[in-house]
Amino acid sequence: MEKHASMKVRPKEIRARRNRRLLAVFLLLLLTAATYAVYFWLDGRFWVTTDNAFIAGNLIPVEADATGIVTQVLVEESQYVRKGDLLVRLDEHRAAATLGRAQGNLARVLRRVAGLFARRQQMCQRLAARAADLERVRHDLIRYREAVPSGSVSEQVLQNAEDHRRALEAEVREARAELLSAEAQVGGTTRRGHPDVEVAKNNFIEAFLEYNRQHIVAPATGYVAKRKAQVGDRVKPGDPLMTIVPLDHLWVEANLRETDMRRVRPGQRALIVVDVYGKSHTLHGKVEGLVPGTGSVFALLPPDNATGNFIHIVQRVPVRITLQKEEIQGRLIRPGLSTITSIDVREPGSPPDTSYVETSAAEYATDIFADELTRAESMAREILEANLPEVGPIESPCPTLAIPVAQP
Repeated sequence: MEKHASMKVRPKEIRARRNRRLLAVFLLLLLTAATYAVYFWLDGRFWVTTDNAFIAGNLIPVEADATGIVTQVLVEESQYVRKGDLLVRLDEHRAAATLGRAQGNLARVLRRVAGLFARRQQMCQRLAARAADLERVRHDLIRYREAVPSGSVSEQVLQNAEDHRRALEAEVREARAELLSAEAQVGGTTRRGHPDVEVAKNNFIEAFLEYNRQHIVAPATGYVAKRKAQVGDRVKPGDPLMTIVPLDHLWVEANLRETDMRRVRPGQRALIVVDVYGKSHTLHGKVEGLVPGTGSVFALLPPDNATGNFIHIVQRVPVRITLQKEEIQGRLIRPGLSTITSIDVREPGSPPDTSYVETSAAEYATDIFADELTRAESMAREILEANLPEVGPIESPCPTLAIPVAQP
């Protein structure tokens, strides 16, 4: 009986024990809420946090700038390349033939223009000779007219001299017209500066550039991604071949809700936790600028709220946050990785329209095409020297153009 009595249910004791447990849970929840409230009041309310944030970077496309068939691909995905390294080689036979044709055409035009200048000089000398003959006949006519009254010269001789003068005047007019025709083609220019020579020279330069672009080189230093070029592909200008991704200049694009943007300013510091590392590695950044528009207005099909039924949706504004170069080097930080980004809004920052974005990184400029035009012009000068060794000054108008034709 005693044992049975000891096992008897005591409701008051159970309720007391339950109440103690509920009180402990309540106190724990209260303590947690108080702790969070203190944290929020002292620090949490000064941070704007979003998980809609991703690593971004410059994705540099490599596209064909000439027409040809791919004969060799020298790089592969994830391979590191330096600016100027050869990536793809195209079949250059057609381009070489076009370049040779342009070179021959430039030489031919040079010789033809030299012939035009020579013809101009020939016309000038012919006009001078005709003008001298005309001047001599005019002097003879003056003497004949004075000698006719005395009978020293017959009327027939005088008539023959006048007929000769008229014939010479016609020849002078003909020679002058021919000279004007030659002057219209070469006047006011030089053998090298002639328009036909300039056209042929620029055609040669264009053919040289087409030939040179058969070798596709890296516009910047980085890693190869999205390789599409295959041996045997026929490419044309604008066809994508691959992408180069520089990993030494990355940033975060955080898409903040418009309700959180009130205190976000450029210049404020930010903490970035990349999912690939978790909280074990925190990156430090700074707000560089606020994109001037929500993401929806830059969409391929922007919304038109004036048509159809309208649903109010909280929009997101992209915020650009810079990353420190020394923190991302040697780590698995790649464009597109997800992050949890927090911005410290306690700092006043700069006005919203301020931007700290710089374009001083190496991938914002390339000089791989800088010497192409210089080399093309150098080759063109060699062709000029070989086919036009004597280059005179600007041709002056022929002085015999001013010779009067009418009878004095």
